[in-house]
Amino acid sequence: MIPALLTVVAVIALLLLLMPLAVRLAYRVPRVTGDVQPGDMGLPGGPVQLETENGKRLFGWYIPAPGEQAPAIAIIHGWGSSSDQLLPLAPSLHEAGHALLLLDARNHGRSDSDTFSSMPRFAEDLEHGVDWLQRQPGVDPRRVFVLGHSVGAAAALLVASRRHDIAGVISIAAFAHPAEVMGRQLAALHLPRIPIGWLVLKYIEHAIGHRFDDIAPVNTIKKIQAPVLLVHGEADRLVPLRDAERIYANRRDDRVEWLRLPGAGHNPTRVITHHMPRLLDFLARTDRQG
Repeated sequence: MIPALLTVVAVIALLLLLMPLAVRLAYRVPRVTGDVQPGDMGLPGGPVQLETENGKRLFGWYIPAPGEQAPAIAIIHGWGSSSDQLLPLAPSLHEAGHALLLLDARNHGRSDSDTFSSMPRFAEDLEHGVDWLQRQPGVDPRRVFVLGHSVGAAAALLVASRRHDIAGVISIAAFAHPAEVMGRQLAALHLPRIPIGWLVLKYIEHAIGHRFDDIAPVNTIKKIQAPVLLVHGEADRLVPLRDAERIYANRRDDRVEWLRLPGAGHNPTRVITHHMPRLLDFLARTDRQG
């Protein structure tokens, strides 16, 4: 009995020692950038840099609006991606009269590196993007929207749950709860939920400084006062459609809408371009209501 107990204690101690390295290796972020710029799409503007937390700088594409005192959208990508992924959405959004800021989160694209990436850090970067947009002379600071994909979508919902100056949110392929996403990843690796899975999740909560329940979209959606459009691909295998259904079911009121994309997977940018009238209608109605 005692030798067996000592063995268990030794295994847990070893796991705790190796946990920081293992988690950082598992969640390291590959640098991905594209070769398309706004100018290649006939859009004005160009690269900008702005400050974020920890003295780091973010890279972004800024596309000014055609008019003055215009609405604006702060846009952030998903994990392991960059602002270039969402550039195909820019022409339609710009033509509809919006200024656009497409950001690279820390450790992504052309932005500075930091110690680690997390959904709350995506939210911090997005908030700095919102603040930056509100200071631009051609932007109406009361009409700034946020748009995010995947982890960026969860970050957009988190930002909107904390601030009352967000005009509206477009969430593309947001997961319902980060612990469930990581649980699916651990299950795919055939790692036992107890004790390894539990220890990993508790370590990550400690490392990022937030409880998963506090930042989970299925919970933050209850606190958002701004209108929200949830966009999700019906063929998304990474984040099942059921996640969007659960977020929608927990909505605060009828200001939350959702759009299902038939045949679309987790990265539905090309499919969304065929549904842009729906996104533009949401933005226009929300802008009028504000």
